[in-house]
Amino acid sequence: MLTNFMLALEAAPAGAADAAGDAAVSGGSATIAMLVQLLPLVLVFVIFYFLFIRPQKKKDKETERMRNNLQIGDEVVTIGGIIGIVVRKNEDNIVLETGGDRSKIRVKLGAISENLTIHDNPEEVKK
Repeated sequence: MLTNFMLALEAAPAGAADAAGDAAVSGGSATIAMLVQLLPLVLVFVIFYFLFIRPQKKKDKETERMRNNLQIGDEVVTIGGIIGIVVRKNEDNIVLETGGDRSKIRVKLGAISENLTIHDNPEEVKK
């Protein structure tokens, strides 16, 4: 087995052995080359974060805040497009009054997509 290895070394061109020795000596430049190759991947991730992930998280926080601040008497729209007035609110669901015959529907709080009632927010008036 050792003889096969020795024969392979003799058959290898002289430049290949020098390149292997240079790579072992210049380990710092190899890490720099690896970092340069990873830089575009990191840059793409940063761009995706600021263009897609961050705005979506901000929108999700605003929607969650709107759902938590619903009050009885607010006019809301569900994800399915049902428009109604909040009659009762529990932890995870609300009762909506819809239509002219005052029919009531119980829906999950997460199904509310929009609050049509405008409230005077004292925090916004101060700004």
